[in-house]
Amino acid sequence: MQTQKISYKLYRFPPQIIAHNVWLYVRFNLSLREVGELMLERGVDVSYETIRRWSVKFGPLIAQVLQRRQPRPGDVWHLDEVVVKIAGRSYWLWRAVGQHGFVLEEILQSG
Repeated sequence: MQTQKISYKLYRFPPQIIAHNVWLYVRFNLSLREVGELMLERGVDVSYETIRRWSVKFGPLIAQVLQRRQPRPGDVWHLDEVVVKIAGRSYWLWRAVGQHGFVLEEILQSG
């Protein structure tokens, strides 16, 4: 898989502003207008449509960079199972945890 370097050339705003807007939109599940209002409070006037375009263009690239930074699972991992009740129905919750404490996978099955 070929990785692509993120280029912010020809954009009016600095890369830190663009990345922060995308991060706010994706991480905190805010609307585009809410992100725009937060930036306006900080003195940066950016439209919601611009934030949407940035999220579409830079969101997957930023996610790819973050995924590469994530540590690799070790040789030892643990599988944990627990029964949880949701709306009165029983479900099995399975979690695979690596030796460094990172959750590798979670699965919820009906019981």
